Amino acid sequence: MHELTICESLFRILARERKARGFDRVHRLKLVIGRFSCLDPESLRYAFDVTSRQTFAEGALLEIEQPPGLSKCLDCGAQVEVESRLSACPQCGGYNLDPVGGDEMQLVELEVA
Repeated sequence: MHELTICESLFRILARERKARGFDRVHRLKLVIGRFSCLDPESLRYAFDVTSRQTFAEGALLEIEQPPGLSKCLDCGAQVEVESRLSACPQCGGYNLDPVGGDEMQLVELEVA
């Protein structure tokens, strides 16, 4: 379960920010996790609940935005949104797609007290 490893890395970032900014608690986090990132949002929420227990982030709301995957079709040249890396081009039906976006993992918002 690499979601647990991602949460451990997230907590290192949060601890660094807590030290730099001096907040006591995290109330809400917003992550952007592209559909090509190979992370399951529900597994990530579960891992976050487990790793945040008895910490300054316990009970924090974890919001996850999942932008679509973007690919360039090497057959027709279109840049298209697709659900998975194995999807066909919605323009021409070809499977010769080159991913160009949708694998990001970012902490974009943090609400603290």
